[in-house]
Amino acid sequence: MTNKASIKILYTSDVHGQAMPIIYGTNEEADTGLAKYATVVHRKRQENDHLVVIDNGDLIQGTPFMTHYVKDHSDKENPMVTAMNEIGLDASIIGNHEFNFGLDMLCSAVKASRYPWLSANILDERTGEPYFGKPYILKTFSNGIKVAIIGVTTHFIPHWESPEHIKGLQFADAYQTLKQWVQDIHEKEQPHLLIASYHGGIERDLETGEPLDKLTGENQAYKMAREIEGIDILLTGHQHRVLTGTLRDCLVIQPGSHGNMYGEIDVEFIQKDNHWFISNMQADVKTLEGIEADPVIINKLQSIETSTQSWLNQPIGQIEGDMTIEDPFLLKIKKHPFIELIQKIQMEATGADISVTSLLNQDSQGFPEIVTMRDVVSNYIYPNTLVVLSLTGRDIKEAIEQSATYFILDDDGNITVNPSFLSPKPQHYNYDMWEGIDYTIDVSKPFGSRVETIYYQGKPLRMESHYDVVLNNYRASGGGDFDMYKNKPVVKDIHADMVTLISKYFNKHQTVQATVTENFVIKA
Repeated sequence: MTNKASIKILYTSDVHGQAMPIIYGTNEEADTGLAKYATVVHRKRQENDHLVVIDNGDLIQGTPFMTHYVKDHSDKENPMVTAMNEIGLDASIIGNHEFNFGLDMLCSAVKASRYPWLSANILDERTGEPYFGKPYILKTFSNGIKVAIIGVTTHFIPHWESPEHIKGLQFADAYQTLKQWVQDIHEKEQPHLLIASYHGGIERDLETGEPLDKLTGENQAYKMAREIEGIDILLTGHQHRVLTGTLRDCLVIQPGSHGNMYGEIDVEFIQKDNHWFISNMQADVKTLEGIEADPVIINKLQSIETSTQSWLNQPIGQIEGDMTIEDPFLLKIKKHPFIELIQKIQMEATGADISVTSLLNQDSQGFPEIVTMRDVVSNYIYPNTLVVLSLTGRDIKEAIEQSATYFILDDDGNITVNPSFLSPKPQHYNYDMWEGIDYTIDVSKPFGSRVETIYYQGKPLRMESHYDVVLNNYRASGGGDFDMYKNKPVVKDIHADMVTLISKYFNKHQTVQATVTENFVIKA
């Protein structure tokens, strides 16, 4: 008689602070969040004796709920950890956005967790050892089946994160680290199933091998699955994609983002000569549609949720004129008063007379007549701070050329979005607009030669002269392939985040005019 067994794996990735079943921008209930996911996990646990539950990173940042927690309730347990403790995680992986609120906030979350946080390639620069402790865990079930779970994180974090948030850390190459640890785990532990949980994305099409993005090293999942012997399942994230597939004998999956979906994997085993062998694996990405929220998690998080709602409903100022956004694409090719306001806030906060910003949220509605904190945080969704860099005119021109790659012409000669900004991960936020200079972009020209003119204070921008420019910390570190900003002199560093600065601006000015200064032209 041949013995058979099965294991079910549930995992989330890129939850981004979505604990409650609500969309904070509109305050509408939605089939999303860890409270609903908890119901799924509890049901599956009742149905399956052999269950593995993993989170793949970018857990603690991304909603007004978490922004408010960090600002006003950080003396309490991190609510995302509260939810995951109740869910009963086996392990969580460190994601890049885990560092957005600083290392102390992350370490506090790790300490409060009743499960380990894994990242084999984030090292203590003093010792060279994994900073967060265990690089992997081993889970052994009653029938003797051993499951190894190792975590790694995209090593591009220093390209995006504020240096003070990652001080003392070293980010080793995720692929090389995983390759070595997979070999070591098989030699030492001899698991029947090895799961690699990688907070990073897939750089090539799983079927064709064609590059999906620039092969910078930010995403290495295709290379991992194809070249590293011994990985049975590769859990991925970071790109917010929904996919399942197989490369060689390795099952690869990615379950979307923001707590809307989760990955479910079933692994079947047969036993031969007292040893368990994998006989079949299949994966699916499922939604939370129709799932009821877990009342225990709702109750545990209710006090912070109530406080968050009160904070979000606070009116902070008003707009004279129209600052609403009807079409985010038109905003990028013709100056919009919402963008002009963000530029003014950045310039007033820093004293710089040249400013750069993007539309961070493609779902931004802009500001209505009466502006509340809900409007602020739903439009400005990242905890960015501001940096003033000293840039040459040549740096500025190169940056505008990089932004100009956002556009292409369609078959009819109309300006549209470059597909590379849509897939494999939408990156609309990597198109920047400028204030304090006047410039023209001709989309009909080749990449790298689209900037026709740049004027500063009525005169052509001088390529060798230096100018003080304010931009957010993500962009200032070179994030979004803006390499021209890397290692440039820092004139000023503003530690208050933009949500705070926007709020202060309205507190000072109360009534803000919706104005437009036409300083850029995008033409075909």
